[in-house]
Amino acid sequence: MKDLAVLILAAGKGTRMISRRAKVLHKVCGVPMVSLVCRAAAALQPGDVIVVVGQDGDLVRKSLKEYGARFVDQAEQLGTGHAMITARAEFEGLAGNLLVLYGDTPRIKPDTLRMLVDRHRHSGAATTLLTTRVANPYGYGRIIRNGKGQIAAIVEEKDASPAQRSITEINPGLYCFQIRPLVASLEGLSNRNVQGEYYLTDVIAIQREAGLQIEGVIHEDSEELQGINTRAELAEADRALRMRKNRQLMAAGVTMIDPESTYVDLDVELERDVTLYPQVILQGSTFIGEGATIHSGARITDSRISAEALILNCSQIADSVVGAGSSVGPFARIRDRSVVGEGCRVGNFVELKKTSLGDRSKAAHHAYLGDATIGCDVNIGAGVITCNYDGVRKHATIIEDGAFIGTDSQLVAPVRIGRNAYVAAGSCITADVPEGALAIARERQVVKADWVKRRAKTESP
Repeated sequence: MKDLAVLILAAGKGTRMISRRAKVLHKVCGVPMVSLVCRAAAALQPGDVIVVVGQDGDLVRKSLKEYGARFVDQAEQLGTGHAMITARAEFEGLAGNLLVLYGDTPRIKPDTLRMLVDRHRHSGAATTLLTTRVANPYGYGRIIRNGKGQIAAIVEEKDASPAQRSITEINPGLYCFQIRPLVASLEGLSNRNVQGEYYLTDVIAIQREAGLQIEGVIHEDSEELQGINTRAELAEADRALRMRKNRQLMAAGVTMIDPESTYVDLDVELERDVTLYPQVILQGSTFIGEGATIHSGARITDSRISAEALILNCSQIADSVVGAGSSVGPFARIRDRSVVGEGCRVGNFVELKKTSLGDRSKAAHHAYLGDATIGCDVNIGAGVITCNYDGVRKHATIIEDGAFIGTDSQLVAPVRIGRNAYVAAGSCITADVPEGALAIARERQVVKADWVKRRAKTESP
């Protein structure tokens, strides 16, 4: 839609959020809400995207870098109309229409925006806006209609009379304007109101008085259009989008034992025949391959879980890869760009940090493997530790294919264990072990026969 530009108002402080962070940066299902609004608008392929920013402007810019938007700083927030005046230079020279959105409406769908733009084009109106009806209209501008049922004005909550406050048709803040009449109407805005602000909503009355056509489209799904002003509303929006995502996944062949207690961020991808147990959390850009099973309490962030993998209870995986058919957990932790190969086993209370584990290798219990490169078919016994930190720098451990590391061994890096080598249980390895060798690094066992009897005699009175 090259004759369509989009303007997103994202400069508000959001004081009711009680936060040092700009309201539009708060995340809904893992994505900043302003990014969700921009994502919905980008689906229309507009010619231009303009974003008005204020508090945390640099962070808002960073969150929207993928959309190629232009940004306008509203240093002083004097209302939505003032935001439009501040951004006017960015759109007044454009032809066609301007879609204006608030950055705090994360539930908005591309199809709804497309419907609004299509209705605007077909109606020939100077302005077309979405309205909706709610049981409790508190805080919203009320839609005032004339005797012909046409929209005559929008009155803000603080400026409304008692009769006007009883109106349940409200303005959620989504408009499509013809650009030329809009620019002319901005000249007539004033701050003579209870809040001393310039209201964008006053454009409606200005254009109606000028005899221009105003079109209103009533949208039945009021929750989709709801703006976020409080933490409670943020939680409601998060739940709504989470359930929308879960329904989409189940329709695509994902099994969720309890969708209500399954938390999947919007940018997570799951293939068919994945099974998610209750209390699973999948975050960021995580991918789960076909047929994988994720058990309760698992939390996976920005990671790739390959086909038929099994993630057992209460395991944490971040920024890592788990290969096809591998098993992780319960109570395992994999982090910092670790890679688990195919057919591996990472068992209970095992931690991998910046470590690669080759195909068919296993670390079944109570091990810490940090800064290690581990080959294929390696056995890591219970209690094994790669001692990777000398107090100043991290060092690497290399364990080649087929090696066997006995229980309760420490490998003091930098160190290399050769192919098919063995490390005896309880060893503290400080030097390389050649291929096919056995390393034993522990005190020789001494057995003192009848020691207990002799001790008893010496200690008796």
